[in-house]
Amino acid sequence: MTTATAGDRRPAAETTTFGILAALSLCHFFNDVMQSLITAIYPLLKDNYGLDFGQIGLLTLVFNGTASLLQPLIGFYTDRRPQPYSLVVGMGSSLAGLFVLAYATSYGLLLVGAALVGLGSAIFHPESSRMARLASGGRHGLAQSLFQVGGNVGTAAGPLFAAFIILPRGQESLAWFAALALTGMVVLARVGAWYAGKRAAAAKSSAPVALPPALPRGLVLRTLTVLALLIFSKYIYIASLGSYYTFYAIERFGVSVSTAQLLLFLFLGGLAAGTLLGGPIGDRFGRKLVIWGSILGALPFTLVLPYAGLVGTAVLTVVIGLIMASAFSAILVYAQELVPGKVGMISGLFFGFAFGMGGIGAAVLGQIADVRGIGFVFTICSFLPLIGLLTIFLPDIETERRKAAA
Repeated sequence: MTTATAGDRRPAAETTTFGILAALSLCHFFNDVMQSLITAIYPLLKDNYGLDFGQIGLLTLVFNGTASLLQPLIGFYTDRRPQPYSLVVGMGSSLAGLFVLAYATSYGLLLVGAALVGLGSAIFHPESSRMARLASGGRHGLAQSLFQVGGNVGTAAGPLFAAFIILPRGQESLAWFAALALTGMVVLARVGAWYAGKRAAAAKSSAPVALPPALPRGLVLRTLTVLALLIFSKYIYIASLGSYYTFYAIERFGVSVSTAQLLLFLFLGGLAAGTLLGGPIGDRFGRKLVIWGSILGALPFTLVLPYAGLVGTAVLTVVIGLIMASAFSAILVYAQELVPGKVGMISGLFFGFAFGMGGIGAAVLGQIADVRGIGFVFTICSFLPLIGLLTIFLPDIETERRKAAA
């Protein structure tokens, strides 16, 4: 038996702290609005700076790459030394990134601004995910869904803000969204005080909470590899829509930039709804069932999408978003249960890997789009959910843990 760190200790009878979950979800909304504004204004940046698709993909790679490389390291560090007020620092980094993006005079400064926003996300996600688990009262899937849905709603709202605020008023209006970052810093300071109080109370308890028996290292590594491949399929596909859906809609259907942003909002709204549903369903019926349905279940719809008309495309992207988004909460909680006591590291690893796959995917797909066209990108990506078949290799954690304890 191993023991949890002070930040992971929780009395068994503790109830879910919905106020903290709501605060974390709200700040996740703020964080992801700011980061989604980057991709939402790609058409504007393309015109303002004369960018090609490869440069747009590199912009996404810098943002996602910064977040993906740093999140596991930050999570590993905070597992050992929890930092209750680090989220305030992360929100401040995103605030600085917004100002750089708003007033950038060159493509290089756009990359700097994207990196600062990526750094903010890297700091925010691991520790806030740990706080959400601490506030869950044992309802881990529900807590992760409530936390993550704020981010998905923020991501969905980005195109709307871009369509109705930034596109009419210009790139400098990005600076207006500093108000979200400032509000988030105030809220997170209060959440940090709650977290510090919980850690102080846990430090005074007579004994740490015992963790379940560790699973065999080989099994853990194989399972994490399968989960990583599932994340790969999900986030490469989401990158194709998140970064290039507006260009696809404009090119194929001849719609305006504002209409394309509304179509992107519908897809991202589907992602938000799916995220909210995935966690509670996983709590009730099991994580593997949700993982099966959320990745492989999207396959029929992704295969049809490249051949659909405008209305069909709008409907299909909502359905795809709804189905695919339910996976991440289930995957994350499954991984946290696979490696107990390492909430920050696992959260950072999976958030970081998701960001990294999105960034690499956007960069590679941008290069392909320059050579073969946007339509070709959507056709090849339609087969990615087939990787969901790998779910068959995920073990039953409780069964394996009983074997390990025997």
